[in-house]
Amino acid sequence: MTEDTAPLPSTDTRGDVVIITGLAGAGRETAAHALEDMGWYVVYNIAPQLIGTLYELRATAVGRENRFAVVVDPRSGPFFSELGDVVTELRKADLRLRLLFLTADESTLVRRFDSVRRPHPLQGEEGVLEGIRREREMLAPYRRMADLVIDTSPLNVHQLTMKMRTVFGTSAEQRLTVTMLSFGFKYGIPLEADHVSDVRFIPNPYWVPELKPKRGTDPEVADFVLGDANAAEFVPRYLDMITPALRGYSAENKHFTTLAIGCTGGKHRSVAVSEKLGEELRRLGHAVRIRHRDLGRE
Repeated sequence: MTEDTAPLPSTDTRGDVVIITGLAGAGRETAAHALEDMGWYVVYNIAPQLIGTLYELRATAVGRENRFAVVVDPRSGPFFSELGDVVTELRKADLRLRLLFLTADESTLVRRFDSVRRPHPLQGEEGVLEGIRREREMLAPYRRMADLVIDTSPLNVHQLTMKMRTVFGTSAEQRLTVTMLSFGFKYGIPLEADHVSDVRFIPNPYWVPELKPKRGTDPEVADFVLGDANAAEFVPRYLDMITPALRGYSAENKHFTTLAIGCTGGKHRSVAVSEKLGEELRRLGHAVRIRHRDLGRE
């Protein structure tokens, strides 16, 4: 099966097992790291005969719905030749097994090995190219039985990671998550912020006696803050400004971003504006978390 006909993520509740194999230099570790970042339990370079046992141990600990991945390659020695039999047996079990095969053209693989100045694991006394060809021939049967084949020749590490998320991630894992973070400048700018905006230009509810003890999450404070003409103009202009950045983050495989909104103490203005921006970003289809760092700190 090629990547064009690869199975889409399923909603069934059987355990997920992904076996990653393919040519050295084609991105096996990058693919595995992408799964790890999505919460998969990943084991590297094990004998194929152990896959079923390790999956069962994991399932006993966390339940049948666990997501389990293994990287298997010729470095496992004589055990590797039994990968085909293991895959055949696992496909009879009550789980969703997918065999992922990563490949690349010879010139790309040679260039990658040259760039890291490492020998090919199968080249022996010969050159890198001979090792690549020997490994390609050895792995040919597993390419034919693979559920998904990805040619990484035109892909960089970020593009391969994005492809892994597209094929193996849930819909939530494929979306950019935006954290709207309110804060008070007097407590310092958040180190985790990707963008920082200052809303101290809005009249401060602190100086209104009936609003001073309240918070930006209270309707009365939110109405006061967002009812200001400058605040009313700021919100749509901020959204217009940040939209291309969020679109670019998604395209560049960035899955989390923090947008910080600050006022003096992080109690009134930044809280109300962050809540409003979060509401609008959700309406635009983004996954949004709202966090008020300094609320209650006064």
